[in-house]
Amino acid sequence: MKVLLIQPPSSTAFMDKVYMYEPLGLEYLGAGLQEDGHEVLLLDARLEPDFEKAFHSFQPDIVGITGYTNHLNIVKAIAARFKSINPEVFIIVGGHHATVKPADYNDQAIDLIIIGEGVFTLRQVLKHKESLLPFEDIPGLAIPGAVMKFTAERPYTPLDDLPFPDRSLTARYRNHYFSDWMKPIASIRTSLGCFGRCNFCALWSITNGKYLQRNPERIVAELQGIQEEIVFFCDDESMCDTRRMDQLADLIQEAGIRKKYFLYGRVDTIVKHPELFAKWKNIGLIQVFVGFESFSDERLQGLNKNITVAQQEEAVKILNDLNIDIYASFVIDPSFTRQEFTQLIAYTRKLNIAYAALSVLTPLPGTALYEQNKDRLLTHDPKFFDFMHTVLPTALPLKQFYSEYARTLMKATPIPRYFRFIAKFDRQRRLSTMKELYGVVGDVRKGYQWHQAKES
Repeated sequence: MKVLLIQPPSSTAFMDKVYMYEPLGLEYLGAGLQEDGHEVLLLDARLEPDFEKAFHSFQPDIVGITGYTNHLNIVKAIAARFKSINPEVFIIVGGHHATVKPADYNDQAIDLIIIGEGVFTLRQVLKHKESLLPFEDIPGLAIPGAVMKFTAERPYTPLDDLPFPDRSLTARYRNHYFSDWMKPIASIRTSLGCFGRCNFCALWSITNGKYLQRNPERIVAELQGIQEEIVFFCDDESMCDTRRMDQLADLIQEAGIRKKYFLYGRVDTIVKHPELFAKWKNIGLIQVFVGFESFSDERLQGLNKNITVAQQEEAVKILNDLNIDIYASFVIDPSFTRQEFTQLIAYTRKLNIAYAALSVLTPLPGTALYEQNKDRLLTHDPKFFDFMHTVLPTALPLKQFYSEYARTLMKATPIPRYFRFIAKFDRQRRLSTMKELYGVVGDVRKGYQWHQAKES
């Protein structure tokens, strides 16, 4: 069968200008389907937005679309358009939002929803479709209808049972994948889940609290086939199992692999295991994404982060001493007062970090934070779950909240430090990044307007 797999664009175009990683999940799906003899076309609509042209040209039997929460409306619109062109095309939706809130895809244009890991589920779906068998006996599905049906839960597939992702499916796009100055960048998954229990994150709950891992030898074998010099470990949390990562570092060195790495690391892991980060520095670790989240122990406790401000400062010193860049993540809580915005600015400027990324605290479906706040939401429109709008009531008047958010974006990183950060970009990206930053600040200042429109 002919299968078209689609990575949709984000609802906020700015997000696709800050970073754009390869659609690894679709590359896994494509690899599995091709093992069964299906013909696969992967369309990255962030780079090739004309999905109708691809549909007419390829004439697929099956369309698979992935997406996060802010893709919900986009995915449903694509499905509706394809059904209007060819009512016989079979449309399957999967991905993060389909897993945490499948009922949102109970739509007449969608034929099936895959919940959780999709490689073996999708292969099974296509076998049943070819044999005209019902889908009810396939685990891990939601079937749209007047009353949505759910099949048995599918246990998560051991990661080593999955095929290697087929990166040839994105060959025409690969030079366009980037994260800040790191371009081109490849992605690899070595684990799934997290030991943390942050209340704003759904990733640990999706795996029922388990931390699933790949065999280090399998990871090395996949790394050897990656052409890009820079590799992003797109794990939910890469360093949870420090013994495994210590072994992996040894195997990478023994294999003579020479690459640069970017991965996620928790503050407490950095503090407890500085020698592990030193070892990874020696084999190519250049940057760590660290979720600092807030500037006070009280607020960190409220997020169930299980770290302290003192640990944050120690982690910064460890990574700076190793000359590893820190990409620090902080959240803007809608409950902030003006004084707390100022405190956050002062704290991020005090920390000697390469760059501070700021996003609005958002209760995503599938998180404890969502369950605690779903009756307080200002809107359920998924396009505003983009980490740039507040979907929760604010302590400040809305216009002032967005003004303070914009001020924090501009002042959180001292100008000299910010210029040292963007000096790593090539000239074209450097100029466009500065332009995009000022553009997003302007958009943030006007963010309150959608609330006013909604209220009117």
